[in-house]
Amino acid sequence: MATTLPLMQHATAAWLVDNSALTFSQIADFCGLHILEIQAIADDTAATKLKGRDPIRAGELTREELDKGEANPDYAIKISRMPEQARRTSGPRYTPVSKRQDKPDGILWIIKNHPEITDGQISKLIGTTKTTIAAIRDKSHWNYANLQPRDPVTLGLTSQREMDALVAAAAKKAGIDTTVDPEKVEADRAALINQLQAERHAAANAPETPVSTTPGTALEQGEALFRR
Repeated sequence: MATTLPLMQHATAAWLVDNSALTFSQIADFCGLHILEIQAIADDTAATKLKGRDPIRAGELTREELDKGEANPDYAIKISRMPEQARRTSGPRYTPVSKRQDKPDGILWIIKNHPEITDGQISKLIGTTKTTIAAIRDKSHWNYANLQPRDPVTLGLTSQREMDALVAAAAKKAGIDTTVDPEKVEADRAALINQLQAERHAAANAPETPVSTTPGTALEQGEALFRR
């Protein structure tokens, strides 16, 4: 298993499942996941399909290394050394035009998952106005009914390091204990794997019936668990 893991393990696994000929075992080892989680992504047993993240474009995997893995199912692909994160300069963040329409979804995700983060911090992180954030927060935004909370890191609106640093700073300021209990994490992982096994069993015995029609599937829980 790779000693250094991709920043977005489940999203990276989803991309490799859809865009490579690697085995589930190779993908599981590279992403630091259980093989059942890879099978769940491939079977799309979750209620919502996970958006893939290209590890080659992210600088976490080379095309040559991927080719080696595809040519030999026993080969363990290795993660590339992560490129240095670009340092922020003063002034507003620039967001490519193609991604600007995703900003409201990213803002909604932060509001729902990290209410301790202030509007000013969100504005600086994503590069938007406090007026827009306030409208999303009080549900008066013109397109609120069509917004979907999506991780701003996956959307490419910010880096994982910046997001983690902001969450830690906001939690500290709010007096929130962010200490991770290793035993609880391991217990959560075991419960997740058991849930994935149950979903696969249900899918195998009732192929015409959706495994789950409610949010909070095992795959979503797994993404939240392994981003801690």
